[in-house]
Formats: sequence, C-alpha cells, structure tokens
Amino acid sequence: MPRPIDEFLAAWQALSGCGVEAGGWLGIPVTPAGPCRLMAARRFPGNEEALLAGFQDVSLAPSERLPEGKGFEVVRADPYGDGKTWIALTRKESGNPELFAEMVSDVAGAMDAVVRESEASIMETLLRRIRMWQQFMSRGSSSLSPEAELGLVGELNFMAALLDSGISIDEVLRGWVGPDDAPHDFLIGDGAIEVKATMSSSGFLVKIGSLEQLDDSLASPLFLAACRFSRESGGQTLPELVAEMERRVTQEPGAVDFLRERLFAAGYAETHARLYTRRFEPRESRILSVSDGFPRLTPGLVPAGITRTLYELNLDHAGEFITDLGSTLKALGASG
Repeated sequence: MPRPIDEFLAAWQALSGCGVEAGGWLGIPVTPAGPCRLMAARRFPGNEEALLAGFQDVSLAPSERLPEGKGFEVVRADPYGDGKTWIALTRKESGNPELFAEMVSDVAGAMDAVVRESEASIMETLLRRIRMWQQFMSRGSSSLSPEAELGLVGELNFMAALLDSGISIDEVLRGWVGPDDAPHDFLIGDGAIEVKATMSSSGFLVKIGSLEQLDDSLASPLFLAACRFSRESGGQTLPELVAEMERRVTQEPGAVDFLRERLFAAGYAETHARLYTRRFEPRESRILSVSDGFPRLTPGLVPAGITRTLYELNLDHAGEFITDLGSTLKALGASG
C-alpha cells in the first residue's frame, strides 16, 4: 500500500529555494522504513525533490547498475559522511513533480511492507520497485490504450482459469511474463502459452503482434489461449477484474504485492483506474496447440528479409488444433 505523501510534500516545501549554491543535499527526516533511515530531500543547485534512503549494514556492489527512467534518476549519495550507504531517488528537472510524488509514495510504501525483514531485503525492495517504475515510464506513463486494456483483461481472465484448474498461485504469478515483453505471455511447466483476447463478432479473429508469438522453436510445447469478449452490462471492468484477482491471491504471503508489481509493469496504474469503464463479458474460449501445420508466420516461415510483422488470424480456420485446458496443462507437465 502506498505511503501517504503529506510528510514528504511538507518537507520538500520547507526545503524549496534554500539555495545551496555549491551543490549537495538538504534533507528532513521522515518516518523510517524499519532500520532504513528515510529523508525527504532536495538536491542543489537544481532544487529537485529526492528521497534519500540510508542503510547501516548493507552496501551496494561497485558494479551495481542503478535504474534510471524518464523523469527520475537513482544515484549513490553521501549527504552526511556518516559511513552509511545512501541511495538517492531524485526527480530530473524534466520530470513531472506530481508523478514523482506518486512514485515516492509507492516506493516508500513497498519498503514499509517489508520492514520486518532484513535490511538487505528492504534495499532489494527499494531497487526492485524503482525498476518497476522505470519499466512503467518506458511505456509512456499514460493509461492503457483500448487494445492494451483488452489484452490485459484477457490475461487476467486466463489467470483465473489457471487458478481454477489447480495451478498454484506462485506458479501462475511467476509464470506471467507478458508484462516483461517476453515472446509469450505465460511460461508454465515445460512450455508456454500465448493469450489473445478479441471482441470480434464475425469470425474468431485475433491479432498476432510479432513473428515470435507463435514460434514454438522458442518454447515447446506452445499453446494459444483465446477468449472472445462482448461489451455487456453484466461484464466486469478491468479494475474489477484486478480487485477480484487480488482477492484470489491474498492467501499467499506477498502475492498481492507481487501481482501489483506485475500489473504495473504491464502498464496498469491505480491512478488510471477510473478511466477503465468498459465492461467485458466472456463469451467463448478456445485453446489451440501451436504445432506443425498451424496457420502462422514465424521467422522460419517467411521470406528472408522480413523481420517484423503484424497480422490477423481467424481461429475458425484452425479447428483441428483445438484442445482443452486439462490436456494443455498435462502436456506442459503442470497439471493441477
């Protein structure tokens, strides 16, 4: 859960314009994250807002590559010469102050959630959460497009089917690699599953976004799970599906936070939830085995020189490859 930002905003306001011409840091202590000391700070001479995190007993390897994204940077700092390891999350001059404040609130809240763990775990959480924001901002930090919204609805719908089949929460969540721009959406057992969602009312049409998505040389066995949705008043919105999935995984320690990180990496932010008002009603689902003879384009099936493609596939013409979820999971070696 994000930490309330008021404490940081008040400190940043008090420090604004202090004018340390020689450069450096000015900070005000805020509520610590367990043994980790936290400061709401500003870096001068640029006057940029920052979060300073000080660790007493853990250090960064000299080769550790720190994350950097649109609107923020992370650097090693030594504001007090006290021998601590200080990590500074700082807004770039070009960064949006409101979005940076939201980021600090989220990062501090993630650290608060692990205060009972080791100091090393708190540092790891800090850097992992910042990298999550790095990935989110690389997508433009705006709300999902209608097509991306539909795609995420499809993946959440399939996650629910996997849980219903008896696959463990941990295996489902860690197998969901689509948010990392992996070639396939799920790595389950010994193979992979690509998930597609459509709202087509004429033909079971799905869009294939690359030559790799249906390439079983990258993962085998490979399956395509497709769901046709319609817009009905009885369907669920994307935020409702997210809330339902959070409820379903809450019994597994740490699973809700991990799910939220995965959702964020996929481009879903709670601040945009109010924008997702479309309702999706599942109408038909199909699972197909992607194997020899399946209608597809892959690097080995297109003329030399073609490196990228986007095409539409009508699954009505792939009926001989239809299977069911139970058989799919058995073939993957992951039956519940």
